[in-house]
Parts: sequence; structure tokens; C-alpha cells
Amino acid sequence: MKLIFKIAKTELRNLFYSPIAWFLTIAFLVECAITYTSNIHNYAVTQEMGGINLLYMKNLTYQIFDNPYDGLFGSVMRNLYLYIPLLTMGLISREINGGTISLLYSSPVKVREIVFGKYLAMMIYSLVLVVVVGIFITAGIFDIKSADYGMLLSAALGFYLLLCVYAAIGLFMSCLTSYQVVAAVSTFVMIGILSYIGKLWQGIDFIRDLTYFLSLNGRTQHMLLGLITTKDVLYFVLIAAMFIAFTIFKLKSGRETKPWYIKASRYIVIIIVALFIGYISSRPAFIGYWDTTASKFNTLTPNAQQVIKEFGDAPLEVTAYSNYLDNYYYFGEPEQRNEYLSRWELYTRFKPDIDFHYVRYYDSAYANGYNMFQFYKGKTMSQIVDQRAKAEGLDVSELKTPDQIHKMIDLKPENNRFVMQLKYKGKTTFLRVFNDQMVWPSETEVSAAFKRLLQNKMPKIVFVTGNGERNIDKKGDRQYKTITSEKTFRYALINQGFDVDSVSLDTQAIPDSIAALVIADPISNLSPGAMDKLQKYISAGGNLMIMGEPGRQEILNPLLKTFGVQMENGMLEQPSEDYAPMLVQAHLTKTAISFSKALDKPSVDTLPVLMNGTAALSFSDTAGFKLESLLQTETGKVHNTMARNPDLDLVSSDTVSDANGGGMYASFGGGVAMAVAMPAGNSEPHKAKAAKNKKANVVLIKGATNIKTYTTALALTRQVGAKQQRIIISGDADFMSNAGLSSRSMQTANFLYNTALFSWLDNGQFPIDTSRPDAKDTRVTVSTDHVAVLKIIYIWLLPAILLIFGTVLLIRRKRK
Repeated sequence: MKLIFKIAKTELRNLFYSPIAWFLTIAFLVECAITYTSNIHNYAVTQEMGGINLLYMKNLTYQIFDNPYDGLFGSVMRNLYLYIPLLTMGLISREINGGTISLLYSSPVKVREIVFGKYLAMMIYSLVLVVVVGIFITAGIFDIKSADYGMLLSAALGFYLLLCVYAAIGLFMSCLTSYQVVAAVSTFVMIGILSYIGKLWQGIDFIRDLTYFLSLNGRTQHMLLGLITTKDVLYFVLIAAMFIAFTIFKLKSGRETKPWYIKASRYIVIIIVALFIGYISSRPAFIGYWDTTASKFNTLTPNAQQVIKEFGDAPLEVTAYSNYLDNYYYFGEPEQRNEYLSRWELYTRFKPDIDFHYVRYYDSAYANGYNMFQFYKGKTMSQIVDQRAKAEGLDVSELKTPDQIHKMIDLKPENNRFVMQLKYKGKTTFLRVFNDQMVWPSETEVSAAFKRLLQNKMPKIVFVTGNGERNIDKKGDRQYKTITSEKTFRYALINQGFDVDSVSLDTQAIPDSIAALVIADPISNLSPGAMDKLQKYISAGGNLMIMGEPGRQEILNPLLKTFGVQMENGMLEQPSEDYAPMLVQAHLTKTAISFSKALDKPSVDTLPVLMNGTAALSFSDTAGFKLESLLQTETGKVHNTMARNPDLDLVSSDTVSDANGGGMYASFGGGVAMAVAMPAGNSEPHKAKAAKNKKANVVLIKGATNIKTYTTALALTRQVGAKQQRIIISGDADFMSNAGLSSRSMQTANFLYNTALFSWLDNGQFPIDTSRPDAKDTRVTVSTDHVAVLKIIYIWLLPAILLIFGTVLLIRRKRK
């Protein structure tokens, strides 16, 4: 060991007594400084600007340091291959070119001691680069409020391990030639090969695992995200050890006269041993995990962990069915197999014995959004597949034909899309991908699918039919298929853990033990028999959701009277320059926000729920229920078109017609403007009469009562025996309709609100809560002026100090 340390000390002395080490260190420091100060400045600007942009200041530790595109670690790691080869190119080639290698051979120093000593020197220099990065890690801990230091330390470890692998590769390449430039270029090439090899032969099962293991590309990704795994750490150790062993055998071969096949066999044995250890260590059962992040971002949430633990030791099978003619067929392609498995790693961490199977086929694609045969006119499905497969170099015999797949399984109810069938103890269910930006199912959807396998009965939401109510199986604008049974919609009830069904109260009884009954906008009066069944269901404590529409007051008010609630006559309107007046923006109350953690976020809880035509609700506490508002309009911005108060003392005022034709505005000297309803189709400005209440300084206008807040949705609760009965009443039914969930402007608030309603009715059992605490690193502690000073220090002052120190050291060394 003493000789190893002496050689390392000598190598470090040679390294730092040459300009190149100082030049590369300073260049690395400047690159880190520019990247860090640029990132911190961008967020300081955003923070000082304020406004809505503050909502996007999240996970700043990741964004500033670990983002693979412009984060500090992401940027320097992309360019790291430019630094190390310049340092390692002379480690041994210098000895070969200068003839000193012969002296080393003739000395009592062993070859492995020479190699280990030189490699130790590079490991120490790598620590110098880590210290440079450490300057900015330390700065980040102070400059970012509640910085996630666990993620930073994990990223630093990944950075150091990558440096060590690059150093080992450079060391080996240096022993192959006496020309330092050739050694540097060879190192570049080898790093490129190891980065690219993970894309080779991915269609062959066993070879795929080996080449994927050898690949350098993306090996630090987990560590940048704050997840340290034994398979990643062992990968870096094995690759470094493999190239160190290559170096030792190469130097030894220069002193031996053994046949070439003996020498070659050594390298083959090293590669086989490394691949064997790497393959075994990458099996799910042998992988250890350490999530260093503050929010445990890389780990299943406790509720999801509890679900997967319920499987016990019983086998779980996952079969991926991939239709070659479907948009998402690539998930099941052999070339994407490792990527597919990495998506499951969150779950195999806790259940490593999940058995994966794959079936590839072709059949009619129902969910592509277009008629496939329209673009291949005159061709059969088989001919279309042949044409596409030939263009992609695919052997069609690898795909099952429609007849073959039909004998195995009927996937038409799943629209022949890419789907995963889960099988456990003879029970099966489907896990789907979705038509949104995320596509892949989240923990919530996966946990819901797991629960379907684990329990015999899922909570059922039953929708009443028979009086023109909204339909859960139709795609029309008015209907409810999207939120209930649309398999491609992530937030549909069937994908969140619910079963859905319908019942005609005239001919069927209300099923027992359901989670809730839904009456969605009947357009005709309920029959006495239906009302009798409803009253019995309500008396027994059944959960209920009632949604009406303006114009349906006479139909629903007799039922609502049971709860002390009434739908007021008329319809609420909210004048707007951009939308029709009937589009009312209702805001969530604290009660509604408490229904779901997804709603209790700064980026969501202030968003309105859009209601396209809603009636106001009036209520009292005389029916034994506790009533709480869920949605309320903004004070002074909404009026009821049918509200009238003929007893007001009115005076004349000037009027201005609404450009949208939805109403009229009255202006008064006191600065109060009120919306006045206009009869449909009447383009003549009406004269408004008003009376000013001098005490309240409020103007009341005939035909409008908008100096108030309207309630558009209510939650009612009462205790019935040992059960808390829960009821929701809404003056609008369109907020849950297919059209109401199709507009991007509506989706964020509307579908989260819808899901929260059903969660509350189900006592919070489903959807399974997989939310995490909000990240705390959402602000920087520096101003733009402060960042300007930091730029001077990091980009100019520190490199200048390092340059001066290095220059003085080199001059003194030259004088000696």
C-alpha cells in the first residue's frame, strides 16, 4: 500500500506541476459558475416579478442542480467526457513514450501497484472536481429556501462515480499507445461506445439485458433524482474494475511471451465475470434502494405500499398486449422492454417477484382518432401491416393475427389499445394507458387496479335513468361517459377504483350497499313509485348526489325540499368579454377543498369550477342536515336573470349595452356598475331604474340582485345510526358532462373537483390517496442584485484566485 500511495503522490505532483490540470480545473469552475448563477438568477427574476409565475417555482433544488437539460449537474455531466481524457491520456503513454516503463518493469514495484497508484491519483483529482461542485452545492443550500440536500448529495455521488469510470477508461486507453493524443481520442471513442451500446440488440431478450447493463447512458439518472440503488453503484464499481483489470493484464502481457489466445481469454473472463455479477445484481430481488429526497419522491407513497403488501408472496402476473396498429404500440416493443420495466420499478422494489409477459398482435385500432383504412385505400388490414412492417424492418411473423389473438383474449372492449392485464389468484383486471400528457398510469390508477384484484367488491356509483337523465355510456356533449366509463380518461371512475352502473327507478330496485346514487338532471317528473324508492333510500342513510339545471326547478324542488334546499328560479349569469354570460365561474369553498388533497394546492384551490348554466341554491337547516357550501360565486359579479323585486324604490340612470348581447350595464356617480338582464333577442338598450341605498352605498337594479354571493353546490351530512349520510346537491349538471371536461380551460379544476366529490361520497376510500407533501424548496433567498454580486465572485474572482495560485506554483516549480 505504501508504494501505491507513493506512486499516487508522484502522479499528482506531475499532474499539478503541469498547466493542463490547472487549466481544466479553472474551466470546470467557470462552467459550473455560469450554469449556477444563470439558473439562480432566472428564479430570482421570477420571484421578484411575482404573479402567477410563482406557482411554477417548485422543486428548485432539482431545477437548478439536477435538471438533465440545464441543471448544474446535467450540464457538466454532458461535457465531462471533454475533461477526463485530457488528464488520463498521459498516465501510462507518457511512461511508454519516455522509456521509463522499462525502469518500472525492472524495479521491485508490481504492475498492479503501478496501475492502482495512478488510478488512485485520478480518484483524488476527481475529488477536486467534486469539491468545485461542492462550492455551488453549499451555495445552493443557502440560496434556496429549504433546499433538498439529500438530492444534492446523491447527485454528487453519481457525479464522482462517473468521474471514476471515465478515469478507469482513460487509464486503459493510455496503456495501449505511446501517443497521448491517440490515447485521448481512444477514450472519447470508448466512452461513446459505452454510451451507445445500450441501444444495440434490444430485440434479443438475453443480449438486451447485457448491453443495457453495459450502457453508460442514463446511469446517473436515478442519483440525480435522489435515488441511490445498489445496481447503479455496483455498475460503476464493476466497469471501473473491469478497465483497471484490462490495464493490468495489458501491461503484464508486455513482459510475457504467452500465446495470444491465453492473453485474449483473460479479457473474456473479466468481461463474463463483470456481466454475470451485473446481471444478477440488477435482478429486482437483489436491488437495494435509498431514497435521499425530503419528500421521498422516488418511493411509493405509504398507501400504495400498503396495497402492494397485501399481495403477500402470491405471484402477480402482468401481461402487456400491444396492438401494432395502435398509437401506443411502442410500449410493448422489444426495443422498449427495459424502458417498460423501468416504469414498473417503483412496484418491483416492493414486490420483486412480479412476472412480466408480452403479447404482440395486430387488429383493428378503434382509438386512433381516425379511420386507418381511409389512408390505405383499397388495402386490407393484413396488407397495411405488411407495408408498415416492411418499412420498419419488422418480421410480421412475430405478431399474432386477429384470429390468433381473438382465441386468446377479447380486447375489443379495450378498443384494442395497448393494455396490461393483471392476474392474481385467478382474478384478472386491466391497467390502461391514457390519452393525456402523462399517458402512463400513476400510482393512483395502478393501486386501484391492484385493489380490484385484492378485494371482491369495489365501491359502486349508480346513476338513475328513466327520466332523461345524463347517460354514462354515451359520448354526446350532455352525457357522462367521460367521467364515468371512458377507459382512455385517467380520471374516469372506473380507472380510479369505482364500479359504475345505472338503474331505472320505475322498474328496478336501488341496489344494496352502493357507495352513492346519482340523479343527474332529469327532464321529466319522477313517478310516485320512484319518489317512494328514493325516500326510503334517503331514510335508510344512503349517500346521494342530485344535479339539476335551470328550468328543472319544478322537477327537482319537491325532492330537494326533503333536505331544506331549493333551486331558485332563473339562471345565474356572469357577464364576460370572453365567454357567454351563462358560463359562471364558481369558486371552491374550504369545505370543498378539504374533500381532496389534490384540491388543496395553491395552483388549484384558487381556480374556478366552470358551470355552463346554473341555478342558485337556497337552503335552511330545518331538515336535520348540516349544510355547507361547496361552490360560491364571486360577490358582485354574478346575477340571477329571473330575480325580481318590484317593491324597490327605483330611480332612473344612464345605461350602456353589453357588447355580448347578454345583458346591460348601468353606471352611477358612486362608481358601482351592475349587470341587468335583457330579454333574448332584444337589441334595444333598456332604461334601467335604480335606487341608491345611502347607508350601504349600494345600488339595487330592477331585474338584478348581484350584490351578493350565490351558492351553486352544497354538501349535506347527518348521522343515521352508525353511519354518516352524505349528500351533494348542485344547481348545474354540465360541470361533469363530456363537454364540460373537454375544454382545456375547464379540466384542471373541474375534473379534480368531480373526483373529489365521489371520493367524499365514498368516505375517502377511493381514489386511493397517493399524494405527497408539497416541495418546500419553492423560493430563493437571494435577489437579482445579490446574484449580480455572486456572478462576480463565482465567475471572475474564484477562477482568478485559482489562476494566480496555479501560476505562482508553476513558476516556482520551474525555477527549482
